[in-house]
Amino acid sequence: MSVMVARKKVVRKWEKLPGRNTFCCDGRIMMARQKGIFYLTLFLILGTCALFFAFECRYLAVQLSPAIPVFAAVLFLFAMATLLRTSFSDPGVIPRALPDEAAFIEMEIEATNGTVPQGQRPPPRIKNFQINNQIVKLKYCYTCKIFRPPRASHCSICDNCVERFDHHCPWVGNCVGKRNYRYFYLFILSLSLLTIYIFTFNIVYVALKSLKIGFLNTLKETPGTYPSMSLTVLTVLEVLICFFTLWSVVGLTGFHTFLVALNQTTNEDIKGSWTGKNRVQNPYSHGNIVKNCCEVLCGPLPPSVLDRRGILQQEESTAQEGSCPRGPGTQEPPATQGPGQAQEGCSVLSPQVPAPSDTEMPEEKQRTPGELPVPSPDAGRAEH
Repeated sequence: MSVMVARKKVVRKWEKLPGRNTFCCDGRIMMARQKGIFYLTLFLILGTCALFFAFECRYLAVQLSPAIPVFAAVLFLFAMATLLRTSFSDPGVIPRALPDEAAFIEMEIEATNGTVPQGQRPPPRIKNFQINNQIVKLKYCYTCKIFRPPRASHCSICDNCVERFDHHCPWVGNCVGKRNYRYFYLFILSLSLLTIYIFTFNIVYVALKSLKIGFLNTLKETPGTYPSMSLTVLTVLEVLICFFTLWSVVGLTGFHTFLVALNQTTNEDIKGSWTGKNRVQNPYSHGNIVKNCCEVLCGPLPPSVLDRRGILQQEESTAQEGSCPRGPGTQEPPATQGPGQAQEGCSVLSPQVPAPSDTEMPEEKQRTPGELPVPSPDAGRAEH
C-alpha cells in the first residue's frame, strides 16, 4: 500500500526580504548586488601586497631589518579584516512596515492632515522630533512606508532605509551606516598606512640597489630574483598603484577624520544639514573632538534588527510515496472488505468493533429457499 509523506521546508527571513541586497552563507553575509568594484578592490590590495612580499620584502629583511615584513603583514591582515567586516555586515537596514502597520500610519496621516481637496498638493509627510533642545524633522519614506529615524536615509542602490546613513561605497560593495561605519573608517585608515608603507619601502629598495650596482642596472635586475624581467616592470607597477592610491585613500581618510571629529555623516555634509543658510547647530555633536570620536568609533554597536536567519514560515514540499510494510507470513488482503474489516499489516485509526459472542447472538438455523423464518420463543414473549 502506498502512503503519502509530507515534508516541510524551512523558509528564513532573508529569503523574503525586499530590497536589492544579496545574501550568502544562509543569510550570514549581506552585500549589495553590484560587487564588481569590490572584486577590483580585492585584486588591487592582494596583487600589490603579493608583489611586495614576494620581491622587495626578502631583500629589505636581510639588508635592513626582519621587522619590515612583519609590520607589513600586520597592516595587510588588519586592512583585509576590516574590509571584509564592512562589506559582509548589515549596515543598519531598517525593516519595512508590515501591511497593518502601513495602513495604521496612513490613517494617522489622514487624521492629522485632514482631507485634501482635489487639485491641491497634499502637505509633506513630516514629523518634528526634538533632540538636545533642537527640532529635527523626520521624513516619511514612500517605499518603506515608515517615518525614518533621525539621520536615516533611503539608499537608491540597495533600495533600503539605512540608519545613520553615511554613503553607499561601491569599493566595499555595501552601504556604510550605523553598524559598519567604524570598520569602514578603520579600513581606509589602515589601507592608507599600508599604501604609504609599501610606497616608501619600494623607493628604499630601489635606492639601496642603486648604491650597489647603479640605478640603470637596478632597473634591469629588479626584482632581484628575476633578472629576465627588465625595466622594473613589477616594481614600477607597485609604485604606480601606490602613488595613485595615496591621493584618493589618504584624502578620503582625512575627510572622514574631519567628519568623525564633528560627529557628522557624509550625507549630512553634502546636503549641508548643519552648515546651510539656517546655520543650525549639529544636535548630535558633543562639542568635544574626543567625545565625538569615542561615540562614533568606540560606542556600543547596536544589533541588527532584520533577524535575517529567523524562521519566517514553513512550506510543505511535494509528498513522497512509500510502501506499507508487511511481515514475511502476511497474506494479501481480499479485494473487497466490509466496513468493519481492516487490512493486515497496516494500522487503522478507527477503533475496531468487537464481534458479538455466541451468548449474545443465537445461531440461526439454515433454511432452504422458499422457507419462512421461524420466530424464536424469546421473540414471542417479547411481543406479549
